[in-house]
Amino acid sequence: MTTSTQLSSALEAAARSAGLNLTSAGPGTDFTGAPTVRFTLTPVDGAATGSGAATEKLLELSQSFDAADARFAAPLAAYLHETAQRMRNPRPEVYLTLHGLPISFGHFGWPFHGSTSGADTFIVHGKIKLEDGRDSKLNAEVSASMTQTFASVLVAMEQPFAEGVIYNAVRKTLDQGQLELVQSGNRQPVPVTTRYYSMKQQVFIFNDTTERQRQDYLSAKVFWLSHVLGGDAAVWLTDPRDAQYLNSSVADLKRTAQALSAEGHLLLDGSGEWATAGEGLRGREGFYRAQLDEALAFIKPSFNEAMRHGHTNM
Repeated sequence: MTTSTQLSSALEAAARSAGLNLTSAGPGTDFTGAPTVRFTLTPVDGAATGSGAATEKLLELSQSFDAADARFAAPLAAYLHETAQRMRNPRPEVYLTLHGLPISFGHFGWPFHGSTSGADTFIVHGKIKLEDGRDSKLNAEVSASMTQTFASVLVAMEQPFAEGVIYNAVRKTLDQGQLELVQSGNRQPVPVTTRYYSMKQQVFIFNDTTERQRQDYLSAKVFWLSHVLGGDAAVWLTDPRDAQYLNSSVADLKRTAQALSAEGHLLLDGSGEWATAGEGLRGREGFYRAQLDEALAFIKPSFNEAMRHGHTNM
């Protein structure tokens, strides 16, 4: 039995248990030319909540990755289960930032590779794109750089165990105004360091948020991902990836969604985890587009006018 066949066999049962079909997408290579194994994940029942829902997700792993290792069983099962839930979203590749930017993630070259510049870091390249419902051309090529210390807290340096952390680090870097969305440009750095991890609590930490901020976040998420981009199909509000990003919990997000539903902003399903926009929320396009414009202005670099005229303290 070949290495890729063993990997497929080990993953297939886990994917099926999560409600996903696993099919081979053929061999690949990573950034350094090392062999990888590529798979396509699709929902078992083909179900999707909206016409724009993704029908498949690419999973790429090192050919040497041992999916049968007992250390990986629980986190791999969790990743596949969350992926199955996320694929029911009308636009599962789109995420929201705290400042109100809806962005899609794609073209990530898993797994990590060592830095080619001599730095003691691991790198993964990818692309984000503004998704404003108006075919925006704004995007950013990103180069996420993980320190060896941070890498040591991951279960493995593979897509299922790092994807969420990297996506949240990209969102956090946007929150800090350290990434710019442009029409074309070079790769921009996204440092992934232990500042995003509490050694004492052994949890990842990205943003400390208040209940009001979480309400604003979920409202904006439903407005953009359901109403604007999803044809008013329901979106998943209790995504653990968002809970990590907001330094919250799935239970907290569910309670926040229930509070918004009680106020009429969201229309929740029976599970309390999926929602569409209420009438009042659908009518706030002007507000959310102004918020988006403010966020874009915040991340756009500005030239120091004092330096333009030679006034510096150097």
